[in-house]
Amino acid sequence: QVQLVESGGGLVQAGDSLRLSCAASGRTASTYTMGWFRQAPGKEREFVAAITWSGSPTNYALSVKGRFTISRDNAKNTVYLQMNSLKPEDTAVYYCAAAERFRTATSAYAYWGQGTQVTVSS
Repeated sequence: QVQLVESGGGLVQAGDSLRLSCAASGRTASTYTMGWFRQAPGKEREFVAAITWSGSPTNYALSVKGRFTISRDNAKNTVYLQMNSLKPEDTAVYYCAAAERFRTATSAYAYWGQGTQVTVSS
């Protein structure tokens, strides 16, 4: 079992930055691929970024590539999502998730956090 707790969301203006954190607990948490997903009102949950247990490779959705950076600190069992140049369309609930394999599909992720709200005003 892996437990995930996200933090760092908030209300920002377009162009601002935010860093989300995801604290993982569980004996083998550091061995999982970690992903970030988001879900806007009325839309399906979508892939944002993923990182393998070793930190490389990483993968990003085209909509965030070049603006967002995923990283992890296995010593702290924490995964981060640095979000720069935020846009109103980035507004969503952001979820951290853990998977055994390096995938982008939500179905590949067995463990999920409760989510943290990110709101970007124009």
